[in-house]
Amino acid sequence: MTVPLALDLTTLPTALAGAGPALMKRLTLLDTEQVPNLHIYAPDPSAEVTAAAGPRLIPRLPTEAELAHYRILFVAGLPQAQSEHLAAQARTHRVLVNVEDTLPLCDFHVPAILRRGDLAISISTGGGSPTLSRRLRAYLAELFPEVWAERIKQIATMREEMRREGASMGEVTERTNAVIDGEGWLERHR
Repeated sequence: MTVPLALDLTTLPTALAGAGPALMKRLTLLDTEQVPNLHIYAPDPSAEVTAAAGPRLIPRLPTEAELAHYRILFVAGLPQAQSEHLAAQARTHRVLVNVEDTLPLCDFHVPAILRRGDLAISISTGGGSPTLSRRLRAYLAELFPEVWAERIKQIATMREEMRREGASMGEVTERTNAVIDGEGWLERHR
């Protein structure tokens, strides 16, 4: 059974180990999500990975002692035996592991993410079909265009002002719903 969670990777030491296009794809995602202090291990990095990783690149796989330092480990593009070995070593140190496209080695999945400023909508099939997750993300992108980033800022600012003025949670909820309904944000074709 899976339980959807959102992890704040700004507080969890994170590493990425891998090779080839799968490593680059995962690195692109983690950089898009602005994961700070990410350490990238690649035994034979391509020029593209070297450029994208910059000084974060460590041109080898992590040692067990290094793995013990992390709380999250992403593995992408390595041969099965190496992935299994890294996952096992990481788990002995209570590190959560995600091995791309290998569900039995994953402690968590990475959902497809639609981001509009502070609005993040995640879509997961529990690892059963990443393709369907990506298609659903594209579909939802049409329903939630870029304007939602500003809408979130507007609501957040209103909420902060109301809370500063001493409004109750009930009052904040009522006013938020009034803005959403009054602006027609959740009506189709907006």
